[in-house]
Amino acid sequence: MTEAVVASSGAAKAAADQPYLKIAGIVKKFGDNFAVDNLDLEIQQHEIFALLGSSGCGKSTLLRMLAGMERPTSGKIILDGQDITQLAPYERPLNMMFQSYALFPHMTVEQNIAFGLKQDGLPKDEIANRVLEMLDLVQLRKYASRKPYQLSGGQQQRVALARSLAKRPKMLLLDEPLGALDKKLRQQTQLELVNTLEKVGVTCIMVTHDQEEAMTMATRIGIMSEGKLLQVGTPSQIYDYPNCRFTAEFIGETNLFTGQVVVDEADRVEIETAELGGRIQVSHGITGPKGMDVWASVRPEDVRIDIRPIAAGPNAARGKVKEIAYLGSFSIYHVILPSGKVVKSMVPANRWYEAGEQEPTWNDEVYVSWRADMPVVLTA
Repeated sequence: MTEAVVASSGAAKAAADQPYLKIAGIVKKFGDNFAVDNLDLEIQQHEIFALLGSSGCGKSTLLRMLAGMERPTSGKIILDGQDITQLAPYERPLNMMFQSYALFPHMTVEQNIAFGLKQDGLPKDEIANRVLEMLDLVQLRKYASRKPYQLSGGQQQRVALARSLAKRPKMLLLDEPLGALDKKLRQQTQLELVNTLEKVGVTCIMVTHDQEEAMTMATRIGIMSEGKLLQVGTPSQIYDYPNCRFTAEFIGETNLFTGQVVVDEADRVEIETAELGGRIQVSHGITGPKGMDVWASVRPEDVRIDIRPIAAGPNAARGKVKEIAYLGSFSIYHVILPSGKVVKSMVPANRWYEAGEQEPTWNDEVYVSWRADMPVVLTA
């Protein structure tokens, strides 16, 4: 292999290792308030990345800075090796799809999709070919001559997506893409949207406050709070291994116990907690001194509930059923412990039938427990 070939191969590998989008030290202030506070983020090509957080956390402001609708106070945005921080929105090789879809009501589906291409001055033949390609992609060719008001919410969403993809952007920005749809239609559309984005191969950043939407659609998720990025990871990493109390409470349901570390060995940790009335044992060590204040997070689906007494020990307590939420395929039991702490347990609908036991009801005495590999120890 020649030196030139080796050098070329090395350069190609280095380019492939670079993030497709790099956000470096981005800050956005409104007066004295930080909307986005010194945020760093790297996104790879073809990812579907979700920014998830409560209202006012800064996720929409970050998206608007990517689109060029807001100028950062400081920091850089680099897309595919190009610094786009100071570029105007129309100069950026990306497109944004809004929650309202912003379709032109006086135009047909076909005309809506073609609008941006005409603005760019593309030849008529190329516009026609791209429009047909997009109509086929979103399976709306037979609706090409309809106006937006003649379409369902899901169909309007697909038109807006087709219009955004028609210009073949390097990156697609989605602002609450399914927020205008009802719950059932939103669930149906989530996977359709993912399949369409994967077919096109476009890199995508979506902003949402809907946890289910982010967990279903995204390859990775970033959790934001007060302008900061708290954790980035795959949906399973975010859910199973939250790195702080905010993430544990924000994603899904969890039972949080506060206590102090009393045993910290390589293969186990024990946490003394008055809320449980005993100890929580975790089957791995942590880095921290004895006596350190921590939280133990246990998901409701990991909490077992029994009507017969169980052996005394860590990860177990006696309580009474305070509330029962019946949700069809499962029920959520709210069990109040002697300390006043309420523990939630998610129980499959067939649990009691398969065990041959009488289903507990309000005020019944029950026992909650979980395995030592279930809790996640949080120090922040």
